[in-house]
Amino acid sequence: MATLFTKIIDGEIPGQVVWSDDVCAAFLDLEPLTPGHALVVPRAEVDHWIDLDTATVSHLLDVAARLGRAQLEAFGGERVGLIIQGFEVPHAHVHVFAARGPGDFDLAARSRRSPEELAGDAEALRAALGQVAG
Repeated sequence: MATLFTKIIDGEIPGQVVWSDDVCAAFLDLEPLTPGHALVVPRAEVDHWIDLDTATVSHLLDVAARLGRAQLEAFGGERVGLIIQGFEVPHAHVHVFAARGPGDFDLAARSRRSPEELAGDAEALRAALGQVAG
């Protein structure tokens, strides 16, 4: 059975997809740490990131870096946060978000964004992706 993330990638469940290629997709988290918080998810349904092949892990981190630069452009921040923990959904994924300080890394402090807010965040992130270097 397909995971929640595969259903989002395949368009079966709505999501604010901001990146899509043959290896992975990235979409906004419904309960972001900060505006523009995205998940980079491989198309392969692998539960634990350490079980992904090296090329896929490298590609996920490359996409995460591109998103991070775009997040700083679109939303500001001091750093780009990166978290890999995988407890919510049994499908490897990388959290990427603009961070202003250590408090932004607390996954328990997430807050829900409205569909309109997420759509605006996705639009700003897509625009910034077009402006930042890979």
